[in-house]
Amino acid sequence: MEKLIVLGTGNASVTKCFNTCFLLQDSKDRYFMVDAGGGNGVLTRLEKANVSLRDIHDLFVTHKHTDHLLGVIWVIRNIGQMMRNGSYEGCLHIYCHDEVAGIIRKICEMTLVEKLMQLFDERILIHQVEDGEERQILDYNVKFFDIRSTKAKQFGFVLTLNNGKRLTFCGDEPYQEHCHDYAWQTDYLLHEAFCLYEQRDIFKPYEKCHSTVKDAAELAESLGVGHLLLWHTEDANIRKRKSLYKKEAKKYYKGIIFVPYDGEIIEL
Repeated sequence: MEKLIVLGTGNASVTKCFNTCFLLQDSKDRYFMVDAGGGNGVLTRLEKANVSLRDIHDLFVTHKHTDHLLGVIWVIRNIGQMMRNGSYEGCLHIYCHDEVAGIIRKICEMTLVEKLMQLFDERILIHQVEDGEERQILDYNVKFFDIRSTKAKQFGFVLTLNNGKRLTFCGDEPYQEHCHDYAWQTDYLLHEAFCLYEQRDIFKPYEKCHSTVKDAAELAESLGVGHLLLWHTEDANIRKRKSLYKKEAKKYYKGIIFVPYDGEIIEL
């Protein structure tokens, strides 16, 4: 059974939940990690999910924003220490575009000890991916694509699960038309929803290049999506977020809706 393990669901400014990042667990209980949040809180999120860093060998970093990238440094630091003491087998593969690759290496050079930096290019491997490039990760053929963000270069991806269903991750900004072939009639669309449409004047999603729940739901309906997962949200409504977001989304979308909390596991 393949699973989506939700480590965090919030936007960059949240304090009541963790920043959006997740694990895709395949049918062989291996993990493909996507982003790592904004700090060492990712270690707590992994611990609560009962996932050891020893079992993570593939990590995709979407873009350079702090709420997605800084946790990566903690993942590298801790895996590097395990490599040095003999408790981590194999290599850590990090996939990202060229700009993120340079930033990760530079931050590590500035903050990590030399014995950990010596692992780079030997056991900590950064793989630069291009728009439209396909990579074999676990048993998945993962196709990366540039979402053409106006804020910071950012990639999403699409893959076909072992069960034959297709999963599309659009990053943390609204879908754009050039991504049509990746999202059209996909089984699972993972899309940001900064806030409720009725609260757009409070959270100002459009000024930040984000969507409301209504926008994401209308999009999913127009694309013929089977399952819509909404995250990268505000946290002012955290206790009632699931019910509030689902209620608004159901007005515009007839498929299955997920509004996960941190730590939630979704069977795919």
